[in-house]
Amino acid sequence: MDTSRIQLSPPEGGHLPPDLFDDVARRAAQQVAGDRKNQKNKPTQLRQFYDELVMWEEKVRRDEDRFHEYLPFIRMLNAKAAYAEGRKHVDRNFVDLMHHCLGQVTSPSVLRNFKLFFEAFMGFYKVERPSG
Repeated sequence: MDTSRIQLSPPEGGHLPPDLFDDVARRAAQQVAGDRKNQKNKPTQLRQFYDELVMWEEKVRRDEDRFHEYLPFIRMLNAKAAYAEGRKHVDRNFVDLMHHCLGQVTSPSVLRNFKLFFEAFMGFYKVERPSG
């Protein structure tokens, strides 16, 4: 999966790419959806990852001083994605997406951007894979 366009923090003095939550999220959803015969990456499975990400983002938002305390548990989503891949619930494209995005999470604001990106991704993914 090509994750090079997914940049969750703005360049110094810059802004987030204007298409991050639109075209970039749509392309990521299309890549993770693959073809219609792909039985992995069901929307309900991906929703579990989104829900956990939302939970961590809300905890951080309530108490930003604890971000670095929470970060190892947030990054543990990588291990959970790998486990899900091992159980054949998700594929390598999804694992790569999570790894790339979680690797960028270094501050509460980047965590929020990842949550928003994942939210947009899930919206587009539901169009690509409507049942789940």
